[in-house]
Amino acid sequence: MGDRSEYDAIVALLADYAHLIDEDRLEEWVELFCDDCTYKILSRENVEAGYPLELMSCNSKGMLRDRVVSLREANLYNLHTDKHILGAVRVHGADDGVWSVQANFSLYQSTLDGSTDLFAVGTYRDKVVFDNGRPLFAEKIVINDTFAVARMLSTPI
Repeated sequence: MGDRSEYDAIVALLADYAHLIDEDRLEEWVELFCDDCTYKILSRENVEAGYPLELMSCNSKGMLRDRVVSLREANLYNLHTDKHILGAVRVHGADDGVWSVQANFSLYQSTLDGSTDLFAVGTYRDKVVFDNGRPLFAEKIVINDTFAVARMLSTPI
């Protein structure tokens, strides 16, 4: 692994990812990604079986931005707040400037009526690159432990 400052920057990137979603600052969340990024949500079952079916797929920062605009202006979905709990971040090292990173997560959602439920549990498998010293997601693969989600998948996991 590289020096400690790169590791610390990658851990901070994952923390920023969770906090920006939880604080409904999705426009800023998009800026954590490279222009030509990949963002996918898949079920663990499909990953283990080698099936390509995705619950969500975006293949560029522009697609992520469009999804946020759609959430803000067009879609009707269950209004809620998110709270992520991140497990320990494992930085597996870099290959040609691309860092492999993994962390487990739990995501709770609270509705306007005051109920809180566990919404998703899984693993982030990420590829992180540095652009002018700033870490960015080149790829974020969200592997949800189950195929089904309790409510509509609207905000990022």
